[in-house]
Amino acid sequence: MATPKNGKAPAKKKAKAAPPAVSKARSPRTATGKRGNPAQLAVAQAEAQEGLRERTEEGHRAAGRTPPSQVSKKRSAGATRKIDDDLRDFVGPVTEDGKLLQGPTATERRDRRDFRSTDTWRVMRIMGEFIEGFDNLATVERGVSIFGSARTAPDDPQYLAAQETARLLALAGFSIITGAGPGIMEAANKGAKEGGGRSIGCNIELPFEQGANPYVDTLVNFRYFFVRKTMFIKYSSAFIIFPGGFGTLDEAFEALTLIQTGKIYQFPVILFGRHYWAGLLRWLQSRVLAERKISPGDMDLMLLTDDPAEAAHAVIEAYNSANAIPNADV
Repeated sequence: MATPKNGKAPAKKKAKAAPPAVSKARSPRTATGKRGNPAQLAVAQAEAQEGLRERTEEGHRAAGRTPPSQVSKKRSAGATRKIDDDLRDFVGPVTEDGKLLQGPTATERRDRRDFRSTDTWRVMRIMGEFIEGFDNLATVERGVSIFGSARTAPDDPQYLAAQETARLLALAGFSIITGAGPGIMEAANKGAKEGGGRSIGCNIELPFEQGANPYVDTLVNFRYFFVRKTMFIKYSSAFIIFPGGFGTLDEAFEALTLIQTGKIYQFPVILFGRHYWAGLLRWLQSRVLAERKISPGDMDLMLLTDDPAEAAHAVIEAYNSANAIPNADV
């Protein structure tokens, strides 16, 4: 091998580094440790919907009623059933929320000429739903929304507490607004009637028929969750959150977010049942606040109580403060 003129041996070429080994992608786990693959998520969603139906029906049965979804409807002579073509591309019962959020269906892609199956048409239906809600609730000036589980039985202490809280507020001139279903919602509507106040139910379309409890005197039916949530906020001066599930948590955090971002003011969010909410509050304090995802003042946006009188007093005090007329200088 020839030696170069400088007398140095030629440098050896460095071998190319092997690309890092790519680990086989794994599906994340669910909160219960199951593989989070599409099949498992589909099963979980089906089980979640079935669980919601069971909880709602349990609330009706606990109150001594046959669940509306189990009542066979009588057919009248000559009746015809209109088939909604929008539903043919979906598996199982589909709500208007579902059709709006899932985008164009195969039917829509095949035939764009049917204006009723377009998002433009749905926007018009949404506008109509807002108008209907505003029309029915326009006279509500002192509303309080009460949320909680649909499966709470009439002999449950939380049911009785919700009933008493609503009664005290009704006696003070407040209207009570609920989701119209059984459980805590029924308790609040019942208390409103006992206190001589207005009892309002904002019912939502679900894959099964939820039905309204018998203590509602003003019932408004909604297809879209976001329209219904707007009504809860617009016509309420406070939220009282009794123990409940995802829907209850959704309403609680919706209100807290609107307060945090300055969209609404003097709006008490009362968590009823210290023991039930303790774990959530510990997590917010030790994890969310500790990592500065929220500010220390955010923890004070929530009021805690186990006493109906305390809850009613907090609502009344906040309302009077927000609507106080300042002394004018003469």
